[in-house]
Amino acid sequence: MGVSGCGKSTVGAALARRQGLPYLEGDDFHPASNVDKMSRGIPLTDDDRWPWLASLGAAMRANADQAGGVVATCSALKRAYRTTLADAIGLPTVFVLLDGSRDTLFARMSARTGHYMPPSLLDSQLAALERPQADEPVVTISIENDVDAIVDEAEATLSALDGDP
Repeated sequence: MGVSGCGKSTVGAALARRQGLPYLEGDDFHPASNVDKMSRGIPLTDDDRWPWLASLGAAMRANADQAGGVVATCSALKRAYRTTLADAIGLPTVFVLLDGSRDTLFARMSARTGHYMPPSLLDSQLAALERPQADEPVVTISIENDVDAIVDEAEATLSALDGDP
């Protein structure tokens, strides 16, 4: 989870490969109306997000039931979004917040091509981000390292939460 440009897709896909789990790109579950709004630089509202979260959560549950787990990417900026997803999944769920400075995020967003989310929406995403509280199943990982180091940290942290050695 995290704002646009934090590396969710890259890290999520790499983590899923390492874990031998299915990977779901949360952006693929947005209805066309959401993609259209974002591509025009219009931030999504909560009402835009609820159907998207329900669809993604259902797909996560179906994949987890079939494969024994799933890795999915989703901004999950607000606590209510994380709760909605976890409820839709109905299984133990841990979120990994990929966190970084505004400068790093803006540079990444500005450098990528072919993505509908313009850098002009970064500040609205940062404003919407509700930092996870201690009672939430969220671990925070810095995006300032390379992808392999981020995935290594995610694996180690998630393994420790599961009680694995």
